[in-house]
Amino acid sequence: MALTNPEFEALLADTSKRIDGDIEWSEDEDHSACREFRARVLSESGYSLFAKGTYNPIAGSLSFVLVYSGHGRIYGLDLGQDHKNPAGEKVGDKHKHKWTERYRDKHAYVPADITASPKDVVLAWTQFCAEASIRHNGKMSAPKPSQDNLFI
Repeated sequence: MALTNPEFEALLADTSKRIDGDIEWSEDEDHSACREFRARVLSESGYSLFAKGTYNPIAGSLSFVLVYSGHGRIYGLDLGQDHKNPAGEKVGDKHKHKWTERYRDKHAYVPADITASPKDVVLAWTQFCAEASIRHNGKMSAPKPSQDNLFI
């Protein structure tokens, strides 16, 4: 069954959502310069959620997403990568995706509450969590560069 707009709004507003523990970045499965993490999001409501982050220092892009099992990405923040909405308008390289019944996660908008750049990974995470009502009971460290991409 599809996620409705009221269900999404209730899920996003649920302040019991939390991530327990430190978040560690790891190499992506393709062993590129990208770093990624995945963390389970717990809630009193029992939503089956996880957060995922992807950072590409070469492309200068950073993404944080909230995924609801069975529905896919329902909320996300993208920095450093352009987006074009289904109607064709471009929203730029700082944008958020928010679930709607009509467009699912395909429509994006420019957020006024995000001041971090793609290089400010920890600040961007803090701002993402605040907007998504996720309490992170742990530490987020900046991703470490790949040994393959260090210039000696």
